[in-house]
Amino acid sequence: MDWSIQDIARIAGTTSRTLRHYDDIGLLKPSRTGHNGYRYYNQAALVQLQRILLLRGLGLGLPVISQVLDDQADAATALAGHLEWLKQEQDRLARQIASVRQTIEAVKGGGEIMAEDMFNGFDHTQYKDEVEERWGKDAYARGDAWWRGMGAQEKAEWKQRSQQLGADWIAAATSGIAPDSPEAQDIARRHVQWLTNIPGTPAAHDAGAAGGQGTVKAYVTGLGEMYVADHRFGANYGGPDGAAFVRDALAVYAERNL
Repeated sequence: MDWSIQDIARIAGTTSRTLRHYDDIGLLKPSRTGHNGYRYYNQAALVQLQRILLLRGLGLGLPVISQVLDDQADAATALAGHLEWLKQEQDRLARQIASVRQTIEAVKGGGEIMAEDMFNGFDHTQYKDEVEERWGKDAYARGDAWWRGMGAQEKAEWKQRSQQLGADWIAAATSGIAPDSPEAQDIARRHVQWLTNIPGTPAAHDAGAAGGQGTVKAYVTGLGEMYVADHRFGANYGGPDGAAFVRDALAVYAERNL
């Protein structure tokens, strides 16, 4: 069975023009072209288009998407990584939706707003005890003060940056590149830079201190191991395989640069 280009554009929520462009650049070829010049797509082409749209949703450009598709030929494996990330987003958004819905109902009905229920899905304190146990109460207090001092726009930008970093890690892990490749090491550099911008972390506290690089190195490599050991964190990188890729890439970066 195959579908016409118009059918696919309608079903996928895209345009015939976009699909023709994907054909022109070799990103998504039709399974056949009719005698009238119309493009038709089979099931395999639809799977390819789904992967393209998922990668576009992660903010990747078409040249990078093309490389990811070439390097990761096993569609099922690649899609499994996407699925893990989508599940995490689904859970977070579901909790946010529920909390906002409760707030709306309380405001409309003149009822009492339950403060502890308002920020489910927004909570940045869920790992408070773990942070204090690992790095001390001062580390958590400084990070918490930093977060609470941000404006709404600053928080939104920081979250977007964090999500993009996670998306880039997943794309790299599923692309088939090596952890020590230039592409993976550039993401590792950005990851460490991201950590140094969070007050209270050893990366932020010790980065500029004399002899502090050794502490930062241990912190970065330790985080990589934690991503693998703790599925809650590893899920941010597409599951166990993605977390292992991040760990290995961070270890290489730390050895070379910290």
